Amino acid sequence: MANIDHYSPGSFCWFELGTTDQNAAKSFYKALFGWGADDMPMGPEGVYTMFTLEGRNTGAAYTLMAEMRAHGVPPHWAIYVAVASADDAAAKAVKAGGTLIKGPFDVFDVGRLAVVKDPTGAVFNAWQEKRPHSNGISGVPGTFCWADLCTHDVEAAAGFYREVFGWQITKDESDNSGYLHIKNGEAFIGGIPPAQFLPPNVPPHWMLYYYVTDVDASTKKLQELGGVVHMGPMTMEKVGRMSVVADPQGASFSLFTPAPH
Repeated sequence: MANIDHYSPGSFCWFELGTTDQNAAKSFYKALFGWGADDMPMGPEGVYTMFTLEGRNTGAAYTLMAEMRAHGVPPHWAIYVAVASADDAAAKAVKAGGTLIKGPFDVFDVGRLAVVKDPTGAVFNAWQEKRPHSNGISGVPGTFCWADLCTHDVEAAAGFYREVFGWQITKDESDNSGYLHIKNGEAFIGGIPPAQFLPPNVPPHWMLYYYVTDVDASTKKLQELGGVVHMGPMTMEKVGRMSVVADPQGASFSLFTPAPH
């Protein structure tokens, strides 16, 4: 287990489920990953659920607001990127060809947030933390472990994120699949699959991966809980085994078991 008390700029730092049935989602993820769920009142907008594992935060959930649903926003997992300044990150993103959807704005005394759409259409959140210590966790089953940017224009997306976050986005010389690896500082944090892997009717998005000890068993369990399997389980040579799935409300994510070393 690795407790995360600080997220360096450019790293993925928060994972948030927007759903149409918050109580059902809480039950589903508790059964699938063993997550706890702590509800925090948000006034007239309902409650914000903090998902927990071993006393640490693994993410959160909220009910999609009527306005979001009216604009066709489906249930989804959103990803947050840590930044030193949400205002600076938003300005950089716009200069690099992105669109500012919302913000930057303060989230109580917790942090400052900007919601951004990259030039190819994928949405992410730039998050400036204001509290001194994070409360994250990684390296145990049920925790976030990777993210793929699924887009139809890999080159434009790679250029944008290099400019905004300073990420190194490169091919692995030993991998001829065309997959690009995203490196933030010294850490590999995600990747960009070749454009042909994204069906034409699927909009660009960030796909979150969750670590499990047995992808096949977890995928079967997900189906028993009412989830849907979009792809897999399948093996990626020397990397691991994965499946692309969705919860009963339709939010997509991936399950991943690394190959033994």
